[in-house]
Amino acid sequence: MKYERLEVWQRGFKLSIQIYRLFTNIKDFGFKDQITRAGLSVPSNIAEGMERESDKEKARFLSIAKGSVGELKTQIMIAQEIGYMSSDNCTRLTTECEHISKMLGGFIKTLRKNI
Repeated sequence: MKYERLEVWQRGFKLSIQIYRLFTNIKDFGFKDQITRAGLSVPSNIAEGMERESDKEKARFLSIAKGSVGELKTQIMIAQEIGYMSSDNCTRLTTECEHISKMLGGFIKTLRKNI
């Protein structure tokens, strides 16, 4: 299966792009680097996992992607609290993080049943 066809990868890809665009003009380079790396990690780890041979390896990389979603969600919430992001964007993006996390959780569960 091509990972590009997976809805979870597509959503993670779009989320990463949204994060990059929202933080383009932020001068806090440490925060900007951290949040964009977390966002980039989500679709990247999904892709890497899906290119692996075994379901065990796939599940491991999807689990890493799921962890990155939690990290990203936390950073989005912090961004809103410190004034780097609007409340509307925070709500929209944290909801998307939660949805992606649930999708990854289901996918991981399915893969682990096959191990």
